[in-house]
Amino acid sequence: MTGLILLNLGTPEAPTAPAVKRYLLEFLMDPYVIDIPWVWRWLLVHFIVPRRSHSSAELYRKIWTQEGSPLLVHTLGLAEKVQKQLGAEWKVVPAMRYGEPSLGGAVDRLRDSGVDRIVLFPLYPQYSLAATESSVRHFETEMRKQLPDMKWTWVPPFYDHPAYLDAAAAISKKHLPKADRVLFSFHGLPERQVKKSAPEAHCLEDASCCAAVTARNAQCYRAQCYATARSLAERLGLTEGKWEVGFQSRLGGTPWIQPYSDVLYETLPKQGVKTLAVLTPSFIADCLETLEEVAMRGKESFEKAGGQELTLVPSLNEDPLWVEAVSKIASGYYGF
Repeated sequence: MTGLILLNLGTPEAPTAPAVKRYLLEFLMDPYVIDIPWVWRWLLVHFIVPRRSHSSAELYRKIWTQEGSPLLVHTLGLAEKVQKQLGAEWKVVPAMRYGEPSLGGAVDRLRDSGVDRIVLFPLYPQYSLAATESSVRHFETEMRKQLPDMKWTWVPPFYDHPAYLDAAAAISKKHLPKADRVLFSFHGLPERQVKKSAPEAHCLEDASCCAAVTARNAQCYRAQCYATARSLAERLGLTEGKWEVGFQSRLGGTPWIQPYSDVLYETLPKQGVKTLAVLTPSFIADCLETLEEVAMRGKESFEKAGGQELTLVPSLNEDPLWVEAVSKIASGYYGF
């Protein structure tokens, strides 16, 4: 039997300041997330988190449901439905890189379930040091600790996998309104992290560096995001000039990859864009960054700048087409 871990990034256990503080401390102390020396990271994080936990808890309360965190609810639901899709030859468990259910706990559950191999499926379409690399390295540590003799593999970034793209396009079509422009808004990253992940690519040195994914920039997050956007635009029938790419969720004063989504919300209305549809292809489940940052704050900024309507297109969540795609992608790693 094959074990399959569906791994998402994480969420606080509750929309309260203490729960958010615990989550942020674990998240931000990861050296792959804030890639500076430990002493400076510790000082920075312990300066930021006590202040940020209260304001972040207020934001989480805006999107929290009776079932709990939307990201957790959708991840649990996805795992349950993928289990039904794959059948008895697989044991599917959900996990979070930060928070609960933990990745170590998922390995422990599989250890006691009789599996003879494990597939880790990080649910991040595009590669990054902060999400992908951190998750795989943490998984390696847990496997060495708990199951040193177990055979395992992991699903690489699936930003260009036809099953993901076809599902994302078909799901988006069901919710995509008629709009003057479509914005593909991806999670942002500091420029230094993008350059570090693709040192041979000469990242961000000219405007065309992300025009195609090549051997030199194969692990470049920004290039993979643009590749995803181009593929989805083609599947959605969006012609040139009808879609944009943006990067959201930046923090601090260090340079992050551009263009910035929050700036586009303010400038697009001045270019005559009255209606805007926003897709978030780096998020496979709706979460704080989609439901609050885009659908609430982004909408407010867009309309304040003169736009008439901003519509968030739902993420893939637990849609049957996404369940089928996840099962298909994971099955490709069955035999290792």
